[in-house]
Amino acid sequence: MQHFFLGKHGIFRLNRPPMWAHLREFYFVSIATSPSLTLPVFRPMIDVLLPRPSGRLSGLMADSALIITGTLVVAASARVVIPLPFTPVPITGQTFGVLLVGMLLGARRGALSLLLYLLEGALNLPVYQGGNGGIIRLLGPTAGYLWSYPFAAFLMGLLVERGWDRTPLRAAAAMLLGGIVILSMGTLWLGCLTGDLRSAILQGCLPFLPGDIVKTALAATLLPGGWKLIKVKK
Repeated sequence: MQHFFLGKHGIFRLNRPPMWAHLREFYFVSIATSPSLTLPVFRPMIDVLLPRPSGRLSGLMADSALIITGTLVVAASARVVIPLPFTPVPITGQTFGVLLVGMLLGARRGALSLLLYLLEGALNLPVYQGGNGGIIRLLGPTAGYLWSYPFAAFLMGLLVERGWDRTPLRAAAAMLLGGIVILSMGTLWLGCLTGDLRSAILQGCLPFLPGDIVKTALAATLLPGGWKLIKVKK
């Protein structure tokens, strides 16, 4: 049982009910708390396959290696490009790589990995779609999609840390939510550039919905299947 009172200077927590709890200038309340109300935190798959070292320096080095590896995964997936004649936004494997990195590394490392990825591209490294780079890519028609990547990866990692990658249905839902973040930010940016939100939706969102369905199906199959294999090996 936890006890709180609201006074003139704010809310305070006490170990036991005060003797003056009955006075009118204070609002006193007791709240029963239970450990079951605490949300469980699950480890991302990479932490199960490659346990993080306990030492501070070794743990930091391991995290750095994973973050850099995540940028390589996204850069490799960005090489898969299918141009579309009616839109400046092509179909790429980039978004699937982004969401996968977020699910494998977790929220913080996933977001940091994608921030580093954006920095690499801004420094003209050939990591963006089709092996391109340059800071101009962060200002062009596809910039909204690029800027959405750290947010999408963070969301995916956050859902994974709540166990959403353990079952097909939740893995699919997580992938859909991540895709919504990417498509929403990309479409809004494209609409701001063109001044026509309706056209931006037609060119920057609707053509990619079938691909998102395929990515969702892959995630719903691969991630829960991976956890089953891990349990069998153990």
